[in-house]
Amino acid sequence: MKILLTGATGYIGKRILPVLLEEGHEVICCVRNKDRFEWKSDFEGRVSLFKVDFMESPDLENAPLDFDVAYYLIHSLTSSIGGFEDMEATTAKHFLEFVEASSARQIIYMSGIVNSEDLSVHLRSRKRVEEILANGTVPATTLRAGIIVGSGSASFEIIRDLVEKLPVMVAPRWLNSKCQPVAIRDVITALIGVIDHPDCIGQAFDIGCGPIKTYREMLVEYAEVRKLNRWIRTIPVMTPRLSSYWLFFITSTSYPLAVNLVDSMKYDVICADNRLGEMLDIDWIPYKEAVELAFAKIRQNMVVSSWKDSLVSSSSLPSLTEYVEVPKFGCFFDRKERELEPGTEEQVLANIWAIGGDRGWYYGNWMWKLRGYLDKLAGGVGLRRGRTDPVEIHAGDSLDFWRVLAADKKAQRLLLYAEMKLPGDAWLEFSIEKKNGKSILKQVATFRPDGLLGRLYWFSVLPFHLFVFNGMISRIKRFRG
Repeated sequence: MKILLTGATGYIGKRILPVLLEEGHEVICCVRNKDRFEWKSDFEGRVSLFKVDFMESPDLENAPLDFDVAYYLIHSLTSSIGGFEDMEATTAKHFLEFVEASSARQIIYMSGIVNSEDLSVHLRSRKRVEEILANGTVPATTLRAGIIVGSGSASFEIIRDLVEKLPVMVAPRWLNSKCQPVAIRDVITALIGVIDHPDCIGQAFDIGCGPIKTYREMLVEYAEVRKLNRWIRTIPVMTPRLSSYWLFFITSTSYPLAVNLVDSMKYDVICADNRLGEMLDIDWIPYKEAVELAFAKIRQNMVVSSWKDSLVSSSSLPSLTEYVEVPKFGCFFDRKERELEPGTEEQVLANIWAIGGDRGWYYGNWMWKLRGYLDKLAGGVGLRRGRTDPVEIHAGDSLDFWRVLAADKKAQRLLLYAEMKLPGDAWLEFSIEKKNGKSILKQVATFRPDGLLGRLYWFSVLPFHLFVFNGMISRIKRFRG
């Protein structure tokens, strides 16, 4: 069967793709930027890429229109504080226009639980998308989920941040709101199970893993799984704005996501129609077991996807394409070189590929942490995003307050773009090149200032660059991890 997969580089898209291939399907992956898609050798002949941005009307003349089922896994929750309702409606309409011109006989949409009379802006938007898809000529199957529990999911990582970092929590009263979480494994099982299922065509189902819980209970049970003692008290005086700042500064979430999550968490999110488990013979994984499974992946460094690698976790970066070419004019540069000892190229390249996250930046880590804290105060992403894998890295990944633009081990080159709050644009590039028969490690920091403020910023940080960048390249050359 031919499957169209939107959101192929997103959290759920990355997880469902290998399962679809295991089931024997041929998959057309819709991507806005092909450089962000991690191509694997076993994809040959089974996966094809279609570059499309559904914010615009699709080019039907050049689009692949021969497929049976289309997954709609696009959403804009973290892209902005306001205005994403119109964005999601526009995207859904353009997607529907594309699917209706194809041979598809089913749409599968991942939505949120919308049973309450009072809905958050986010859930109202999801419900509106449901209605748009349901009014099309291709039957839609909708799966509605609340909190998804799995390594790398936004909800799980926020819970993880809160419990791991705060022995004592004085928290907003929305921690008493009720929800029904679901394990990511069950989400994937359900999404696969409804394909071409006669009883699921044109239907909507809620999916959740059993007992209703408050957010506070989820935090407490997470702490129990991790064998941590935590003291949590809720107070009624914390406003939505303060709650958003509370999440933003303590966790790795972006501020727009924090605002939208707080707006959603004020409402109960409880399953009504949960019969899909019986129809597909799914034995829903309990919450505590889902947490344990997530940590098993984290311990094994096998996190398949993370919400933080999505571009919507950025402060403002709309795409990678316009930043891949590092400018050469109107910029300031900090260039460093070190000659490598024979036979050490592989170790040095491994050091470059492991930079950031738990490894840190090799020199002056306390200064990097301070810069991350100041960035958070200014409304930036800070350092808390870390990295998804400790040794592997790909174009499009987030890396602390950087975004990976290019990661080519064969060419021995890593290019990062700064997503911190800056009066300009900044790149950091590492490469190993041959010169006169010798291997040279190169490190280049490029800054394109925005007006006078940008120029003042560059000169103000020059003393720090003198220590940090010199120390960093020297440690990368010598480090034996």
